[in-house]
Amino acid sequence: MVIAAISKNIFYMNILMVLTSHSDLGDTGKKTGFWIEEFAAPYYLFKDAGAQITIVSPKGGQPPIDPKSDEPESQTPATKRFKADEELQKILSQTHKLAEVSQDGFDAIFYPGGHGPLWDLTNDNDSIKLIEAFWKNKKPVVAVCHAPAVLLNVKDENDDALVKAKNVTGFTNSEEEAVQLTDVVPFLLEDELKTKGGIYSKKEDWASYVVKDGLLITGQNPGSSEAAAEELLKLLKK
Repeated sequence: MVIAAISKNIFYMNILMVLTSHSDLGDTGKKTGFWIEEFAAPYYLFKDAGAQITIVSPKGGQPPIDPKSDEPESQTPATKRFKADEELQKILSQTHKLAEVSQDGFDAIFYPGGHGPLWDLTNDNDSIKLIEAFWKNKKPVVAVCHAPAVLLNVKDENDDALVKAKNVTGFTNSEEEAVQLTDVVPFLLEDELKTKGGIYSKKEDWASYVVKDGLLITGQNPGSSEAAAEELLKLLKK
C-alpha cells in the first residue's frame, strides 16, 4: 500500500515529516532518537497554519525520543505543548512505515533531527529515493540540526550530490564537541556536507540559523527548527 496525502480540496498544505527509528547512541549504552523541539516546533507551526501532516519512520510505530531532549533545560513552549498533547502522542505511536509513502499529493518533506538520523536515515534507500522524488517534482526539502545527514547520499537531476554547490548548514563540529559526542557519532555532519560539495556556513554555537537555497532549506541546530519551518511555509504560500 502506498500512502499519499489527503486531497488538497480539504487542506491547502500537505506536509510529510520523517522521523528516525534509531535509538542507540553508538556504543555508549545510552539512548538517542529524535529531538522533541525539532519535531514539535515545526509540527505545531504547520498545524496552526492549517496543514495536513503525515508522520513516517523507517520501522513505523513509535519513533524513539532522545531522552536529553526531554530534560528541563531543553523545554520550550512547543515541547510543553507536545507533552500535553494526547492526540499527537497517539499519532506518534502509530507512524506509518517510510517504505509505504510516496511523494504523490504532498507539498513538502521535513526531517527533524536528533542524533538518530546519523545512523539510519543517512543510508536508508527508501528515504534517499523519497527525497529524490520530491526534488525531481520541484517540492521543498527541509532538514534541521543532524537531519541534513539525510541529504548526503541523495542525487539531483544531474546525478550529482544534491548538496553539491548548494548553500547548506547543519549541526556544527563545535556543537558536537560541546555535547561531547565527537568520538561517538559515525561522522561529523559539518565535515561530510563539505565533502559532498556543499557550501557550508554556520553561526555561533546554538544560534538560530537557517539557510535556504531554492527549494532546499537547512537549519543548524534545535533552535533553528521553527525558523526553518517558517521558511517552508513562506515557500508553500507563494
